[in-house]
Amino acid sequence: MISYHRRALVTLVPLGALLVLSRSGRGESVVAPVTLQAELMVKVAEYDRNFAARAGDRARVLLVTRGGNADSANINQQMASALGRFDEIAGLPHDEMIITYPGAGELARICRERHIAIVYFAPGFANEVDAIRNALSGVDVLSVAGVPDYVRGGIVLGFDVVSGRPKLLFNLTQARLQRVALAAAVLKLMTVYE
Repeated sequence: MISYHRRALVTLVPLGALLVLSRSGRGESVVAPVTLQAELMVKVAEYDRNFAARAGDRARVLLVTRGGNADSANINQQMASALGRFDEIAGLPHDEMIITYPGAGELARICRERHIAIVYFAPGFANEVDAIRNALSGVDVLSVAGVPDYVRGGIVLGFDVVSGRPKLLFNLTQARLQRVALAAAVLKLMTVYE
């Protein structure tokens, strides 16, 4: 079984040829194409041992946009479209909902009350990552960001490009606080922050 996990994620490595490096001086740019992020997010959800219990009968994905940030809105529209191409996430039907960031505490409440399985952050949250990390501690949700620096700050899963190849980033400390549990074999394929 471990070799299957490794094989499944390693097969995604050739997709690195599709990557377009788009970092800017702001440090808040999405590095990997949104379609690749969606594919990797769906793949990782399959390996989260707590995903089915978290999601229930449907995988609800919350796409959070920073108000007044056109890049943020654009990325989330692309993510909704990319996720719409998948019939299932971790074997479950899914729904996507885009919201404007309501503040960290309110976001945590929404995730709890609506049984959100995945919450995705588009660019625009550099100054909010600490508050989001604190608010989501204890909330059973997989937090994901397309901005690599957000993972170091406390978002559970993210994406980067290293030497032209996609790289999965994982914040293990925060994952434990949000009940995200990946097999050790999968973690070996990621850059893990503790």
